[in-house]
Formats: sequence, C-alpha cells, structure tokens
Amino acid sequence: MLSYPNLDPTIVTIGPFHIRWYGLMYILGFMASYLLVGYQIRKKGLPIRTGILNDLFLYLVVGLIVGARIGYCIAYNLPFYFTYPLKVFAIWEGGMSFHGGLIGVLIAGLIFVRRRGFSFWQFADLIVVTAPIGLGLGRLGNFLNAELYGRVTTLPWAMVFPSAGDLPRHPSQLYECLLEGVLLFMILWRVKDHPLRKGTLLCLFLFLYNAMRFLVEFFREPDPQLGFVFSFMTMGQILSMLMGLSGVLLWYLRPKNEPPTRIPPAPS
Repeated sequence: MLSYPNLDPTIVTIGPFHIRWYGLMYILGFMASYLLVGYQIRKKGLPIRTGILNDLFLYLVVGLIVGARIGYCIAYNLPFYFTYPLKVFAIWEGGMSFHGGLIGVLIAGLIFVRRRGFSFWQFADLIVVTAPIGLGLGRLGNFLNAELYGRVTTLPWAMVFPSAGDLPRHPSQLYECLLEGVLLFMILWRVKDHPLRKGTLLCLFLFLYNAMRFLVEFFREPDPQLGFVFSFMTMGQILSMLMGLSGVLLWYLRPKNEPPTRIPPAPS
C-alpha cells in the first residue's frame, strides 16, 4: 500500500483569499490550452488575430464554469439544490461536472463563432486537442484534494484517503489523469496535423473520452448521494455513454467541404 501525500488543499492564504490546488489546476489548464491553440494557429497560418482568440477564451471560461456547475447540480444532486436554490452559486463548496462543463463550452463556442462568422468545426478541432491537459490537471487537483477517490481494493498501489475511512482505495483520480489527460492528449496531438475532415478531432475526443471514463468508473467510488444507477452503473458512465452517442451524431454532421477560415469584419 502507498502512502497518500496528504497535502493541504490550500497552497497559500492572502487575507480572505485562498489559493487552492484545484483552482490552480483550472488556471494552468486554460493557460496551456490558450498557448497551444495559439501555436496551432501560427503553425497552420490561420488568419485568426490574438484579440479574437482572447475573446474566444473568455467565452469558453464562462461557459465551462457555468456549465460545469449547472451540470453537477442537475445530474448529481438535484433534490438538494431544488430545496436550497441559492446554493447553486456556492461554487467554492465544490461540485463541478465535466459533462456539464463540456456542454457549456460547446454552447459558448457556438455562440461566439456564430456572432463572429467563423467555422465552429475548425475552432472545435483546434481547442479539443488541448482539452485533455485541463482534464489531467483537474484530476490531479481532485487527488490533492483527496476527493473523488476510488473503491476499496487490496492492490499494492492502493491508498488510504483522509476523508474516506481506514480502508485502502484505488487512486482513481490518477487513473483518470493518465488516461483522460496524458494518453488522450498524446493521441489527439499526434493525429491533429493529418488531413482530416473538419470536426473529426472533436468526434474522436468524444469517442475516446467516453471509453476511458466509462472504464475508470468501475474503479471509482460512486457519488454517495446517488450510488449506483440501474444496479451497477454510475451517473458518470451514463453521461459518458450519452457523450459517446453525441460523438456518433456529430460524426455524420461533419461538413464535407467547408471554405477556408476568413477574418470577418469586426462587429459594430
């Protein structure tokens, strides 16, 4: 059995402000995505100005936070938030859903490109190859917070998490970090420069994340307020299956021939 590092979830406190590991991982994930999307734009010679990229990421940050919070409230603890609706805004208490965040990002991105006249599919492919970095860092933040831990096991790399009793458990956060973060990024980054139809990378991301998350959920402790759904499945598995089905749908909706990206006139 391995020893859990048991780090303080708060890195530093400045007056009333607390800088936590999980929040830092969110920031680092967005910074990495922003830099790598900019790198792809320069490498491909796309006519996308820095100001446009800044505006896009502002939309995405808002979409992620709002979508992740609403998604968690609806899918994972609706009775509680229905009783205490103001608690929806208490994001510092925790409770964010990746699947909700993904929907929020897609909606925010779609609104942005529609307003600016860009290709949704091309922007989606540019951004989605960088998404696993944020996913991996987020799971690392979960690990440092000793939350979303795994099920009880006797494997030699099991850990006793401070908030999960005295029994050793799977460090399932690290499984997700390696699969949904490192491995998924390596795959998408490797194939991103191949001559693919626009939207292919988005669909590939949805397929692969669905498979990886579905697998890891067998080692992750179900959310205590929900438990198992349909006797053996978790809410994460159900949402991942829906995500995979959406990838199949988008696969058939991908544009066959889309004109090159152009810079539309600035909005008045």
